[in-house]
Amino acid sequence: MVKVNGAELDIAGKTVAQYLSTTNYDLKRIAVERNGDIVFKSQYEATILQDGDSVEIVSFVGGG
Repeated sequence: MVKVNGAELDIAGKTVAQYLSTTNYDLKRIAVERNGDIVFKSQYEATILQDGDSVEIVSFVGGG
């Protein structure tokens, strides 16, 4: 199980890109942190989520 923003999900073995493709996140407006380290967008395809990982996804909202 992988904890994403506090929720336990059965996504171990998927890449960050594979997981994000199942969500409604705007990829241009998010930051992903895995186990306390930022995952750069260039690494989404190569970063495989492991059992016990903790992932935080933050969306940026613009406004004025």
